Amino acid sequence: MDQNSDAFFTCRKNVLLAKSPATCIDGLSAPVSGKPVSEEQQALLQQWLEEGAGGLHTSESPSKTEKVLAISTAEWLEGPELLMTSLSDLNISAQSDGQEQQHVVQTEASPELQEFVETTLANLPAEEREAEGDSALWAAIRTQADPQIIDAAPLSTEVWIEDPAVLAWSPALETDVVSTEGAVWPFQDVGQFQPFPAEIPYHEILWRDWEDLSAQDCIPEEGPEAGSLFEFRVMSYNILAQDLIEQSPHLYMHCHPDILNWSYRLTNLLQEIQHWDPDVLCLQEVQENHYWEQLEPTLMMMGFACIYKRRTGRKTDGCAICYKQSRFQLISTNPVEFFRPGLDILNRDNVGLVLLLQPLLESLGDKAIRPLCVANTHVLYNPRRGDIKLAQMALLLAEIDKTSKMADGNYCPIILCGDLNSVPDSPLYKFIRNGQLYYHGMPAWKVSGQEEFCEHPYQRKLLTPLWPSCLGITDDCQYVTHCQSKTSDRLKYSRDFLLQFHYCDAACERPAELILLEGVTDAKPDRPPHWPKKLTVNNNSDPELFCSRYPGNIQHGLNLTSAYNHFLPQRGRPEITTMPLGVGATVDYIFYSAKPIKNENEESRRMYQDGALKLLGRLSLLSEDILWSANGLPNPFCSSDHLCLLTSFGLEISDF
Repeated sequence: MDQNSDAFFTCRKNVLLAKSPATCIDGLSAPVSGKPVSEEQQALLQQWLEEGAGGLHTSESPSKTEKVLAISTAEWLEGPELLMTSLSDLNISAQSDGQEQQHVVQTEASPELQEFVETTLANLPAEEREAEGDSALWAAIRTQADPQIIDAAPLSTEVWIEDPAVLAWSPALETDVVSTEGAVWPFQDVGQFQPFPAEIPYHEILWRDWEDLSAQDCIPEEGPEAGSLFEFRVMSYNILAQDLIEQSPHLYMHCHPDILNWSYRLTNLLQEIQHWDPDVLCLQEVQENHYWEQLEPTLMMMGFACIYKRRTGRKTDGCAICYKQSRFQLISTNPVEFFRPGLDILNRDNVGLVLLLQPLLESLGDKAIRPLCVANTHVLYNPRRGDIKLAQMALLLAEIDKTSKMADGNYCPIILCGDLNSVPDSPLYKFIRNGQLYYHGMPAWKVSGQEEFCEHPYQRKLLTPLWPSCLGITDDCQYVTHCQSKTSDRLKYSRDFLLQFHYCDAACERPAELILLEGVTDAKPDRPPHWPKKLTVNNNSDPELFCSRYPGNIQHGLNLTSAYNHFLPQRGRPEITTMPLGVGATVDYIFYSAKPIKNENEESRRMYQDGALKLLGRLSLLSEDILWSANGLPNPFCSSDHLCLLTSFGLEISDF
């Protein structure tokens, strides 16, 4: 573990102290500096020695000299389990005679800190130790909950953080803040979890830059005469189903139990969605009861219309697509179930959802705007079953192909969001972005590029064909029209095809073992002059022969590219969307349709430029070291084990 994992971060969630068995300190926040714990305690003790205890003597009455150290029950720990107390929220001063009647919150110090103080005092010079006396062992630290008893300046916080990885979490100098009023959600057991204080807004704690791409000359041939754009924002977010936390608690041992509470997480998630204000919202791992009871009612209050698809089987979560009713009108809804009985390659309960939306404009006049196809999915996690992941993606792409194809044969603009459980430049990623993949003989555990999570790689190899023809999906990831299921090897042939065998060479030659019967088996058929001598297999009425089947190769023609680059050039590190088992990875994506650039080398990475759908901006992601400095994911500010993805698009408005 690197030193960034021990870094401190700003924490403004009072709920971390709410369930403490030893004390409950109202109004105490929990940020600290970036110094090691021992230095922090030394600074705290030195402050007490200089300001509070220097003039005290053991002869004074206990009521005036006894001091109590109030410490949050989020104890001083090391590494990723660190929960901190903010020095900016603590003020140290000697208690004056006129303040003796003021209320002071008291608690017992942790044994580790008590032992540290006693050891430090024992190492002081004898003169200082005698001057302090045993009665002044602890200093009084008052919280900001009672402003009447604050009579000293707070400790300086100008040198909190020295590590560059932690500087990204420092509050930015912005005046735009998240309002703490009106964020009251209409469900029970959430009242005690309030939004962030106005002095430190949410988006300044987890600081992520907005990258404006609208000024880039992405399509030089269109020039300044390009038409106007319909601008909208798209968010993709895996919000971490609560049932999954309870089923795998070992994955979240680094988290304080209070920040895993659903009521706490729900408030954070809704606040984040409300702040970024997307027009289209794609959610994964949405627990069904939470969706119907809390998420959908609240999102509808925000102006969203919501479509939900639960996973099949006994799974309790699913995917949802929500869109602003003031910006879009629903044309069609197409849920996709990846589970197919009897097929080993599609025996998992994952699902997808495909919507066709019509953008709404106040006055179109002689203008026209194309519909928008939005897809959302959560692909199987198991890194060893890449064959299942490919088959699931092929099914989803076939549904997108059917939904987005217009009357003229072209595709409307497409946006594909989701948790694909595959890393950038993996075979599955290349299949989506480059439009083709040769898979025959490929180990299944290599498909998603998650080799580090395969403890015992299963030696399963992908063979041709990847899925049976009865699935009704071609190798071009398109549905077969009127595809018929076949039983055994029985085939159907047309009459004209069968008539060709009447005068074939085999039919006109008398078998040697045939018993000669005059007038019966002695006759040899004469082939008419116009009859073809060779058989032609072109009149088969079976639609299966017309399905595109390229051995070991699958492809699609949707021309999709990623809205993110998956690399942070300023930091020289890859982007991270999640941290499973403490390892940073990118598995969440927003793909959108673009125009491919002609490249003579077809085997290289396909290049794109914006077409009718233009990428205008995106919310930057974070690197692994920064997430380590925040104790990983989830943390008090990001209430999921994934980061949200946010992009801004512009859809061309054209003339009739």
